[in-house]
Amino acid sequence: MGATEKIKEIEAEMSRTQKNKATNYHLGTLKAKLARLRSELLLEGSGGGGGGGGEGFDVARLGDARVALIGFPSVGKSTLLSVLTATESEVAAYEFTTLTCVPGTLHYKGSRIQVLDLPGIIEGAAHGKGRGREVIAVARNADAILIVLDAGKEGLNRHREILEQELETVGIRLNKRPPDVTFKKKTTGGIKFASTVPLTKLGPEPDKVAMNILREYRVSNADILAREDISVDELVDVIVGNRVYKPCLYFYNKIDTITIEEIDQLARMEHSCVGSVHKHYNIAGRLEDDVLKRNIWRYLGLTRIYTKRKGQSPDLADPTVLSKIRKGTSVHSLCGNISTQMLRDFNFALVWGKSAKHSPQRCGITHQLLDEDVVQIVTKTNSQQKQDKNYQKLVQNFSDKYHKKKAEAKKQKQRKLGG
Repeated sequence: MGATEKIKEIEAEMSRTQKNKATNYHLGTLKAKLARLRSELLLEGSGGGGGGGGEGFDVARLGDARVALIGFPSVGKSTLLSVLTATESEVAAYEFTTLTCVPGTLHYKGSRIQVLDLPGIIEGAAHGKGRGREVIAVARNADAILIVLDAGKEGLNRHREILEQELETVGIRLNKRPPDVTFKKKTTGGIKFASTVPLTKLGPEPDKVAMNILREYRVSNADILAREDISVDELVDVIVGNRVYKPCLYFYNKIDTITIEEIDQLARMEHSCVGSVHKHYNIAGRLEDDVLKRNIWRYLGLTRIYTKRKGQSPDLADPTVLSKIRKGTSVHSLCGNISTQMLRDFNFALVWGKSAKHSPQRCGITHQLLDEDVVQIVTKTNSQQKQDKNYQKLVQNFSDKYHKKKAEAKKQKQRKLGG
């Protein structure tokens, strides 16, 4: 029996089993087996390479953030890309117009957001149908996912539910955070399971369920500490360790084809935004502000920081954009974004804005910045740098680089004269 048949058999058994405290242990075992078989099936289908992008899907990461457009065929992804960016993606009345990944750049609030128009996926994409594996591989590397849905077809086809299931199957968790669980493998000592809170979702014997799941993954020695009430699925995610957690916004397009009552119902759904690309409802021009762009900005967690030199006004035309998803929004992230030398010589920062208790506030490197803060970085003086224990090593490295560069310039000059 192959992995696909085993998966179908386990899913059928899970649908037949009633969910209660008595069957919690059995369901936990089945879920662990199901997750393991799905991982094996995906690994086999990708040839052991992890399901990377194929030809036409390898796009260089550019800008301050990356958003992947995912949806079924003919829901308006290519038209949306053309409206948001200056990129013209092929648009037609038939399905599967887009066959590769088409990148574009959205300029908003001084930031550059890379938007990827991906081919439409179908049910079964997680197992490779319709180039679904390549599409989902790109989605795993995006900072956020924008799922585009046809408002006129959503009521009958359950496209949102199908897409969520496809992404869930390959380990992409939408609008969730990683469980607060510490999992550490050991070479000896057996399995030690502990928690700081009551575990109600793992049944009356959570340690027994955890040990059975670990046995399914052939783990005999490990320490597990749960700091929150986790479910079986969350425990499996922690043990597997290859899950990614992405913010996701659902955009219901073509609302001009449904009634106002249906629009209201879709707009009230969690993480949802409604609009019409064709009629420009909630979507303005490329350089104009609108509801969709504001939601994309919020889900990406971007923060604009204005820097200034001592005695000068801040440069409000060119902000430094930080991302909570990538490197965080602390002063440390700001220094690393500007220069590694500034990070090395950092002394303190003067901050004006919403994150400061008073203006200016003298802050350390761990201070968390907020949108449109103004920051002046003050580096160490020469005397302070000399007190650093690594000062002699830094001076020696600088001297070596200088003399090496000088020697190379001399050789180059001699070659020119000799030629």
